Amino acid sequence: MPRTIKSAPGLPPEALGDIRDTVQIMLARIRAGGEATAQDYARTLDGWTRPIPVPQHDITAAETKIPPALKEALHYAHDNIRAFAKAQRASLTEFETALRPGLIAGQKVIPVSAAGCYVPGGRYAHIASALMTIATAKAAGVRHITACAPPREGGIDPATLYAMRLAGADTILAIGGVQAVAAMAFGLFGTPEADILCGPGNAYVAEAKRQLFGPTGIDMIAGPTDIAILADQTADPQRLALDLIGQAEHGPTSPCWLITDDADTARQTLQAIPQTLALLPEPNRTAARTAWDAMGEILLCADREEMARTADRYAPEHLHVQAADLPWWRDRLTAYGSLFLGENTTVAFGDKASGPNHVLPTSGAARHTGGLSVHKFLKTVTYQRVTDAALPDLARATATISHAEGMTGHALTAEARLPRPPLPRVVNS
Repeated sequence: MPRTIKSAPGLPPEALGDIRDTVQIMLARIRAGGEATAQDYARTLDGWTRPIPVPQHDITAAETKIPPALKEALHYAHDNIRAFAKAQRASLTEFETALRPGLIAGQKVIPVSAAGCYVPGGRYAHIASALMTIATAKAAGVRHITACAPPREGGIDPATLYAMRLAGADTILAIGGVQAVAAMAFGLFGTPEADILCGPGNAYVAEAKRQLFGPTGIDMIAGPTDIAILADQTADPQRLALDLIGQAEHGPTSPCWLITDDADTARQTLQAIPQTLALLPEPNRTAARTAWDAMGEILLCADREEMARTADRYAPEHLHVQAADLPWWRDRLTAYGSLFLGENTTVAFGDKASGPNHVLPTSGAARHTGGLSVHKFLKTVTYQRVTDAALPDLARATATISHAEGMTGHALTAEARLPRPPLPRVVNS
């Protein structure tokens, strides 16, 4: 077992029951009251009294408010995200195969018809999230994409609005929180009902997605963002501290773990944390300090194999390797949302512009799932066709299994397809 150099005491638990009940009531009211109720929540919770659908002239005007350097950066990021998503789409193919003579089976890949993409607001303007969700749905071939973001004073942040348009949103709604998720799921404000909801959000947004899951698909139920860094004696402690605190900036509930097999690296990184925090402005500094004090952890392992086992057990959202022999780590590690190999490959690149999606599993969910990808917007469906050549064996096998299960009706439907013996020939005397 690794030795703990710095422990994570954690934060007081959230009142999850209160969140669950509040969301359930809000969804029921919006389902019954429709647009008027959603608009009322927007007025009460966001202070938004203007129309929810963003008019085209506001979307066009947003472009004039974007500095050229930011516009160039958004196009750079969008091109990477779209290219990666298209490559993912190309990796999933349709096929048809003859399993036996007369038994043909195949696979089709069909995009969902409508997607709802939530772009969070809050402490930061999550511009990159608009690109990650909308551009990926577009690359999958989704016919209609509705995007929502909480309005600030004057409306949706212009850079976020520009990113939504750039990525290909068909309808943009100025609405946030549970009411936004409900609007997309229920098809309010002239939009089709979303087949899938995606995008990060606060605890209320996550709970709304959880409660709507079933008839409506979701990407995942995301918790606070997290990072784990695997470092050996070749890593730079100052940079390790910066990479940890850079992710802690997300908020006070964000776990950040350093896993190392070198005691000096652990000690020097811990010593570098205070001056690293001092680099951040307020309120970022307070958010990062709270996260580090409550959720930060440094673990000292015996060797790199124990480091890898520890990382697999934590199953972090972001896993950054700053250690020698990167191919070994790439091939050995098995549980992470996205893997960042080498000192140069900071997690912030993946968060903003490098291409692979930043909507990733948190809270250990990387043990069983990956992040948002073009595949989330695609249905892999199957079909089959049976001709006379396959009927006798297939029908007999099906009937035999069905009888063994006690499912007589299934057996009869199979036996009805068995070739019937020819009628006896009548010979005239």
